[in-house]
Order: sequence, then C-alpha cells, then structure tokens
Amino acid sequence: MFRVSCIQLKSNDDINYNLINTSKLIKKAIKQKTDLIITPETSSLFSLNKKKLLKVCTSMDKDTYLNGVRKLARYYKKWILIGSVIIKISKSKLVNRSILINNKGKIKSFYDKIHMYDVTLSKKEKYFESKTFSKGKKIKSFKLPWGRIGLTICYDLRFPNLYRKLSRSGAIFLSVPSAFTETTGKKHWHKLLQARAIENFSYVFAPAQGGKHYNGRKTFGHSLIISPDGKIIKELKKSEGVITAKINPLLPKKLRSMIPSLKED
Repeated sequence: MFRVSCIQLKSNDDINYNLINTSKLIKKAIKQKTDLIITPETSSLFSLNKKKLLKVCTSMDKDTYLNGVRKLARYYKKWILIGSVIIKISKSKLVNRSILINNKGKIKSFYDKIHMYDVTLSKKEKYFESKTFSKGKKIKSFKLPWGRIGLTICYDLRFPNLYRKLSRSGAIFLSVPSAFTETTGKKHWHKLLQARAIENFSYVFAPAQGGKHYNGRKTFGHSLIISPDGKIIKELKKSEGVITAKINPLLPKKLRSMIPSLKED
C-alpha cells in the first residue's frame, strides 16, 4: 500500500506565484503522509498566448517552476509528477510536458502531450492548442516503486487506445492531469475517467485546474482518484487543495485475472 495525492490549482500566468502556491499545497500533501504527489496540467503557466510564452518559457534545465519542485522532492524525499510545464524546445516551438521527479529530485521521465485540444464549443468558446504547442510523438510510462504509471495529459483522455496501450504495456496507474473546461467537464469528465479506469482495470489519478482564471477561462476542477473498478475514492470539487488516498497496487492484477479483457484485443 502507498498514498497518492492530487493537487488542484487555479494557475495564472505568473510562474513565481504558481510555484509558491504549488509549494504550499505540496507541503499540505506531505502532512497527509503521501508518497506520490501529482499536480494538474499547466501548473507552471496557464496561457495559450504563444508570443508571451516564447518570451518567458525556457528549457527544462532552466525552468524556475520545475527546479523549485525538484528541490521540494529532494528535501522531503517524495516522488512528484508535475502534471505539465510549458517547455521551450526551440526558438519557435513549445511543448506541454508532464515531468516525473523521484524522491532525490532527479527527473526520471517526461511525456509531451500528444493530442492537441483543437475544438469549437460555441461561437465564443474556441481552443486551438496546435497553434501554441508542438505535438508529442511518444507514449510514455515509468516503473515507480509501487508499479508502472502511464503518463497522459487532459485531452488525451478522449482517446481510449492510448490508455489501452499503456495498460497492456504494464501500467496499473494512469495519470490524467488536466485543465478541462467547465463546459465539457460538466458533461464528460467523470464518465470518461471512470471508463478509462474500468476498461483497463487501472487506478486513475486526475488532478485538475479549477475555477475562473485571470483570463476569464473557467476550468471544471473536480480532481479525482478512481479505483480500477471505477469507484471514486476521493474528489475535490471547486476550491484549490489536496486529496489523498491509499492505493493497493495488487488490486489491478486481481481484477485483470478475474476478467482478462486486456488479453483479448
């Protein structure tokens, strides 16, 4: 058994503010005797303004937010998965990158978001992430001390084949750090996450952005920790904060042996 914590934020476009805020919630999670802490998508910067992002974003080794969280992981000896940091990979290219840090503060793996959120929800509500970010190309998972975790980000959630591939490769935990819009979150968030958990018999860890942000965008919140049978173990609705739950790494294997659907397709 181990404990996992999901942090819910309402990030803005100020890296230092977001780092201070995240640090407070990481320390809160540590008081809950957690082992693994996960933050939401765009924890460091909440923006789709590419011109501005290219000015303030850097490579991983220079990123202020990332280095601050690495120090916390090293000091408190905790594993931390930053849901995503916006990383500059060239003069004109940015990626939305999930970064896994071990309990010594070292980067052990990272994943660049594959599926871009290019949608038109209404005449007033439109998002085109592909105008800001370059798509990731590789599916990523990593073996934690408690089992393998599959790395995904937000809109990836709508592509079940990605989660099938991760689960069939051995992942028993699926991370889905997100910034779901309030519009789609009300309709689909819980259903999609529970479906990914049930169809793969995997734990789902889904920390979220939640609330009305500085730019007027509303994110749904409702950070969730879901069991492999689809049960919601913990949920945080709207406010910033932390949820923590005990996780049994043997449960996915037990359920997969009872109903061996992962072997059939």
